[in-house]
Amino acid sequence: MWIRIASFILRNRLPILIVLGLLTAFMGFQSRKIEMSYQYAPLLPEDDPVYLEYEEFAERFGNEGNLMVVGVQDSSFFDVEHFKVWQELSRDLEAIDGVTSVLSASDSYNLYRDKEKKKFKVLPVFEEVKNQGTLDSLKKAFDALPFYEGLLYNKETNTYLLGITLDKEVLESSDRVRLMDEIKVRGNTYENRSGNQLHYSGLPFIRVSTAEMIKKELNMFIWLALGITAIIIFLFFRSFKVVLFSMLVVGMAVIWALGLQGIMGFKVTILTGMIPPLIIVIGIPNSVFLLNKFHYEFRNHGNKIKSLQRVIRKIGNATFLTNLTTASGFATFIFTSSQLLVEFGIMASINIMVVFFLSLLLIPIIFSFLPDPKERHVQHLERPFFEKIINKLVHISLNHKKVVFAGTFVLLVLGGLGISRMQTTGYMLDDIPHEHQLYKDLKFFEKHFSGLMPLEIMIDTKKPKGVMQQRNLQKMERLEDKLKSFPELSQGLSMLQVVKFARQAFYNGSPAYYSLPGSMERNFILSYLPNGEGKGPGVVKSFVDSTQQRARISFRMQDVGTTRMDSLDKEIRAVVDSVFPADKYETSVTGSSVVFFKGTDYLIRNLFISLGLAVLLIASFMAWMFRSKRMVLVSLFPNLVPLITTAALMGFLDIPIKPSTILVFSIAFGISVDDTIHFLAKYRQELSETNWSIRAATVLALKETGRSMIYTSIILFFGFGIFTVSSFGGTVALGALVAITLLVALFSNLILLPSLLLGLERLITNESFKEPMLTIYNEDEDIDHDELKIYQSSDNSDQVDQSSQSLKKEETHVEN
Repeated sequence: MWIRIASFILRNRLPILIVLGLLTAFMGFQSRKIEMSYQYAPLLPEDDPVYLEYEEFAERFGNEGNLMVVGVQDSSFFDVEHFKVWQELSRDLEAIDGVTSVLSASDSYNLYRDKEKKKFKVLPVFEEVKNQGTLDSLKKAFDALPFYEGLLYNKETNTYLLGITLDKEVLESSDRVRLMDEIKVRGNTYENRSGNQLHYSGLPFIRVSTAEMIKKELNMFIWLALGITAIIIFLFFRSFKVVLFSMLVVGMAVIWALGLQGIMGFKVTILTGMIPPLIIVIGIPNSVFLLNKFHYEFRNHGNKIKSLQRVIRKIGNATFLTNLTTASGFATFIFTSSQLLVEFGIMASINIMVVFFLSLLLIPIIFSFLPDPKERHVQHLERPFFEKIINKLVHISLNHKKVVFAGTFVLLVLGGLGISRMQTTGYMLDDIPHEHQLYKDLKFFEKHFSGLMPLEIMIDTKKPKGVMQQRNLQKMERLEDKLKSFPELSQGLSMLQVVKFARQAFYNGSPAYYSLPGSMERNFILSYLPNGEGKGPGVVKSFVDSTQQRARISFRMQDVGTTRMDSLDKEIRAVVDSVFPADKYETSVTGSSVVFFKGTDYLIRNLFISLGLAVLLIASFMAWMFRSKRMVLVSLFPNLVPLITTAALMGFLDIPIKPSTILVFSIAFGISVDDTIHFLAKYRQELSETNWSIRAATVLALKETGRSMIYTSIILFFGFGIFTVSSFGGTVALGALVAITLLVALFSNLILLPSLLLGLERLITNESFKEPMLTIYNEDEDIDHDELKIYQSSDNSDQVDQSSQSLKKEETHVEN
């Protein structure tokens, strides 16, 4: 088959180039459709009970993810000049297109009893503030409203909060960036006039900010990947042509990746944004293996077209399988049921195969048009430095196998100790550096307002108007009192506070009456409540559904991490069940914080499954390739050792298991197996040519493939190393851990694998290994070397005519 492929490629060079050029232009056009994602992709599958609970809550009470908050710490907040500047900020923010409402201390409302109409009037606390005396008087009225304490201000720390409700349609459009920029512009004006620093947070602000950071890093990583790999390739090959055309291949692959993403409608997330630089880093080794083989063959016999067809036949076969195993490692993410990882798995696996086909087509075609390589172009095959390294590796494998096995055993023991110390955790802002302002601002709100992450408790009384019954209001009060013992939670906000506020207003605003009304006065007081029409907050419908059968209690909590959240979730549910028994009430604990925690836990479990699936899938490929169960075990073991080493490092260095770090194992395993395939493919070939001499085959395989393995591993090490300059901690961890894993895998494949082959000898290299699925070609039989050249002709089909005849002659011989 590969002879036919080589013949087809070399006979149809210009048509293939034209087709690839047109397709690349088409993909470039499609890439214009790509959009940034400004929302957290759901980590839970849509049929998960926790996800369904959240969807039910959002359907009844609306999504709680459209609230942005601005905070300030100002001991002079109620000085008239400071207060007026704050009022202007509030008015300016409310005037922005995309802002639906603003609530802060300066926009607070009070209830006034209208005895004639038997209704509460909703009026602003702070009307026109002319002087300090007026403001001091209004401040006393505001201080007498316990409803707002802890919600809009922290009296002890002189900290004030401004809540901005944003239009959902704007948040789901590209206009959201403009909206956030305008809010920041108004905030900058306030800071300049007041001298105070503002703090910004809330889910929509965090999402848009992180998405913009991803957007900036996308371009940075692409250029870094191109620059680093170009420098390394030049240092290896000392040829600008090699660098230029290798960059051309991966450059086209990046355009295809972006174009396919545009066609599929996948938005750019923190993971899919990594695909273009990943394609560059993973795609360059294809060119390295192809060019190394091309130079190796050309140095041996000096015939360019013969060298190119052998590159396609021999390296194309093995490289196809190495790319297939790498793509399989990424494809296992498709089975996680997480939209974020499914999209990443689909795009990464498809584009890894795309870059393989582009490499296989473009490298031989381009170099068939170029002049023959000069002596300086093939000198890298005999550089003393790499020659010494490979000879040293051969010496270790031949003479120190016991030391290698003992060292591996010690490494595995230490690995077991490190793995036992591993911990699983995750934070909503886990990937943001602690020195970043976004992280500092979140901690500001956690310190002064007990956090911002939404936690919602929904209570179904199973009876219409059941929420307003006295016993149920008393149960809600008992529940909130019990939950006050959790320092991670803010005070609750529910219909209970509205009822207390109403009782205070009924008794002329005296703070002493801010409490739950008795059964005798409850109905009369509640009849005064506004229905949410007109100006002012529609507080009743915010906390009770239209039938008054279901109520919500809203909390804000700290970003405590999944480890603490696991126990906290159980404790909160136990308290809820103790107050609202399951036989009489239906309750749920939900909100973005719960969905994130459950999603992270679900994702980590599924990623372990995907890793196991990757091992099984790649083992199946190896079995198909070599038809030897023992060889499969031997080939997998050197690639499992690096994973154990990395896991141990995570345990010793206190790097927790979380979605970003668990990705390391599937990615690194899929890539590290590539070296094993190249080595064993050459080893098996040498066995047939050395009359089944295991020692000679191992040495020859190590000498030829070792250089390419070192080249590609260095490229991959520095290629993944570029991710360590990211602003996201998860991306940094992913880059560093994959780079370390691949470096360990290099030595494992260059030392441990040959040692296993030599140490176990006939036990693993059995007769079934002689006739594998990968065809072994006799390279020199029935080939007229003098006819293997491309003739220049006006007719492209004649340029490779005689070469094709030689290929056909060889093909006939092999098939017979």
